[in-house]
Amino acid sequence: MKSVKNGRDGRTRIIEGALRRFSQDGVSATTLASLREESGVSVGSFYHHFASKEHVFGVLYAEILSAYQAEFLAELTSHAGARDGIEAVVAFHMRWAGEHPERARILVSERPPRKNEPGGQEVAEARRAFFRQVSDWWKPHMKNNMLQPVHATMCYVLWLGPAQEMCRLWFAGAHTPTDEEIKGLGEAAWQSLRQRPAE
Repeated sequence: MKSVKNGRDGRTRIIEGALRRFSQDGVSATTLASLREESGVSVGSFYHHFASKEHVFGVLYAEILSAYQAEFLAELTSHAGARDGIEAVVAFHMRWAGEHPERARILVSERPPRKNEPGGQEVAEARRAFFRQVSDWWKPHMKNNMLQPVHATMCYVLWLGPAQEMCRLWFAGAHTPTDEEIKGLGEAAWQSLRQRPAE
């Protein structure tokens, strides 16, 4: 049943309110009362949709991650060349953060829900599927001696670690990245991940 307020249902309003509060104050500093106030829902409405603040966070995190991964894969698979794909994903990551700052702050700043926490199972399954699809794109370039054979975690750190750090500085108001700097981050990722001829 739709709420009269803005024609949005209670669940949507809670998720939207949580996005604002969590991205601004952090999950730990956000109280259940402030979350309900931000969402404009009653206690009964809140508990009809969610069991706890942690439940809201788990659902929100899983939704944000899923949307980000879908756009990441769409960008990556649109590039046939190894270098093009590596550099384009770094540019995409920075662009996505700029277009979705509240969502990006949550992915950058908050610990993902663990498997035994609300949303944790969904996040784990999404990650497995995501890395499998990235690997499908990666393997032919590895076989063609273009990209290194690296573990998924190391791949992420070398590919997007510097871009994530730039996002943290950006969100903290310490530095706004320039187009030239974003290009440099892409080039650095390529240099870190490309396979070099044996000496």
